[in-house]
Amino acid sequence: MSITALMPVYPRCGVRPVRGEGCHVISEDGSRYLDFASGIAVNALGHGHSKLVKAIADQAATLMHVSNLYGSPQGEHFAQRLVDNTFADTVFFTNSGAEAVECAIKTARRYHFADGNPQRHDLITFSMAFHGRTIGTISATNQAKMRDGFEPLLPGFKYAEFNDLDGALALIDEHTAGFLVEPIQGEGGIRAATPEFLQGLRRACDEHGLLLVLDEVQAGYGRTGKLFAHELYGITPDIMAAAKGIGGGFPLGACLATEEAAKGMVIGTHGSTYGGNPLAMAAGEAVLDVILEDGFLDNVARMGERLRQSLEQMIPNHDHLFDSVRGHGLMLGLKLKSDSRRFVEFARDHHGLLLVSAGENVVRILPPLVINESHVAECVEKLSEAARVFVPASDD
Repeated sequence: MSITALMPVYPRCGVRPVRGEGCHVISEDGSRYLDFASGIAVNALGHGHSKLVKAIADQAATLMHVSNLYGSPQGEHFAQRLVDNTFADTVFFTNSGAEAVECAIKTARRYHFADGNPQRHDLITFSMAFHGRTIGTISATNQAKMRDGFEPLLPGFKYAEFNDLDGALALIDEHTAGFLVEPIQGEGGIRAATPEFLQGLRRACDEHGLLLVLDEVQAGYGRTGKLFAHELYGITPDIMAAAKGIGGGFPLGACLATEEAAKGMVIGTHGSTYGGNPLAMAAGEAVLDVILEDGFLDNVARMGERLRQSLEQMIPNHDHLFDSVRGHGLMLGLKLKSDSRRFVEFARDHHGLLLVSAGENVVRILPPLVINESHVAECVEKLSEAARVFVPASDD
């Protein structure tokens, strides 16, 4: 057999982590790395956080899984805490971000069905979006690299340019259910929505009876210095998908909605075997405990600004390679004048720094939300060392 036991759909590198300590990971060969990738914005509390570890261990010894056929005191408690701290009135728990987005899509369509308008089933989505890898979520993006070879895709989506409000509004017709948008695009290159764009979508939804569906899988859960990124814009969604940081590394996602937006989601319309099981709920509660501590989000914003300033001060020293910084909080992008993917590999393999590449030649910098000044300094030092010796390809 020539195929590997693990299906070869990832371009796996030579780093093989076996242990994590705070903001660092240690590879199988003992090499130590500063983790400013955080499992792609997942490890919000870093590695081995004592509160999260204890919550998971205690719950695993008590009850891990039964079924959603039974009452869920753990799920009810965690859902109520999310409701109390967000725009939402109700929550459906999933195992991943893609499932959370799928639930959000279904909730939006079902709303119009319950409202007597089943023809309103189309969601307007945006260029360079990333919503997941299921057939439904790749149908919601117009990126060929996500879609090629998987046709026929699902109908029900139209595509506009990100941050082009007029273009999005021009697509509204009698079949439109709403908009599906990331407030800050992650995989698309840390592209933040402008206030005019996101606020304009909210107004259009109010005027036309549509739903604003936000994908905050990457931008949410404290990453920007706010619990959710839409708070930066002074708007609220009708439906929102969350995941990644919500479980701090434990597989967990959630679809949050207002009572009105969720009115079509009645018994039998949706489900999940593992979603919301007691073990996941214990992890989620522990992460939320930490994020809601006094001063935690303020410190995320402060460390985000410190990191941004440090990166901006570094850029002139390496302006042959670095262009600019974008993003909010600890969801930052360093735009390169060269191939970001090659630089991410170089920084990882030669300077012990884990980062994530993105669209538009952007390097995503997504550290744990618990970083301090020393981690910021270590990151910038490693970036500078890498930039001094990195040789861009001749065709970059």
